[in-house]
Amino acid sequence: MTTSHFSLARSLVEPPRRTGWFWRFEGPTFLVAGAMYAAWFVLVIFHDAIPWPLLMVLGGYVLALHFSLQHEAIHGWRSIPGWLRTAIVWPPISGWFPFELYRRAHTRHHRNTVLTFPGEDPESAYHRQEDWARYSRPWKAVLIFNQTFLGRLLISPFLRTWKLLQIETAKLRRGDFSDVPIWLGFFAGLAVVLWFVSAVCGMAVWEYYLFMVYPGFSLSMLRALIEHRYGTKAGERVAIVESNKVWGLLYLFNNMHLVHHLFPAMPWYQIPAFFRANRAALLAHSGDYHFKGYGQIARRHLLKPVFIPVHPIR
Repeated sequence: MTTSHFSLARSLVEPPRRTGWFWRFEGPTFLVAGAMYAAWFVLVIFHDAIPWPLLMVLGGYVLALHFSLQHEAIHGWRSIPGWLRTAIVWPPISGWFPFELYRRAHTRHHRNTVLTFPGEDPESAYHRQEDWARYSRPWKAVLIFNQTFLGRLLISPFLRTWKLLQIETAKLRRGDFSDVPIWLGFFAGLAVVLWFVSAVCGMAVWEYYLFMVYPGFSLSMLRALIEHRYGTKAGERVAIVESNKVWGLLYLFNNMHLVHHLFPAMPWYQIPAFFRANRAALLAHSGDYHFKGYGQIARRHLLKPVFIPVHPIR
């Protein structure tokens, strides 16, 4: 936490917490996890009876929610031991990324002093100025399109997968095989998932990836579209998106992202009340980097980039 974050955190008001075993043992998170897996089973078992546009919406929502639960397992859910948190969210139903690699990268992302700095923040969308100068015009256009609402939905899964492949193959070329056991475990788990989807439920693997994995991946990456931009102060680098409960549940209220960076271990279901109690102070700290919902973001940035992804000082 930076000095400015720390000073703000000390001044904020904490609403009364709910008591009782349900809240003490984070019952809401268990309920969401159970509902998410139940919905996943229903969708893949009865996929033939669901029109494909509806399957994309529901399947995308469920798998994006799975990713949000993985994020919650990294930071919160402190009522159960770490190995159990991992076990609950580890099954690779999202189909593309080992949880352990996400946990490692996301932990580094929370160094607020280097937030948005390419090469130091592993989740930065920015590129170094010297790298940007070497890129071809078509590649720059692709990266700029990815900073729009439409681009994030359409091409971000491909760009993120390409970046992951570059990182992991570079490690192998350097003789670093430390991630190999992680990938072997991931592929073993994925094989079981795809066996169930295809052999038991009769859903072709390409259908699963097209109608569930791809939209889920896109929705997960959409949240990150607006979360961070460069600012001279740390608070100005983190967005606040006030949205309805459908989007809030999808992202487990991580859309109020400044609260998360101030208090990473705060349970997701406490974030809305905390935000309401401290709204004015949080908006001021963010430099009013604030949106009223994802509809507003779509109207402003459907084809207009949130920013040009070359870092202004790096």
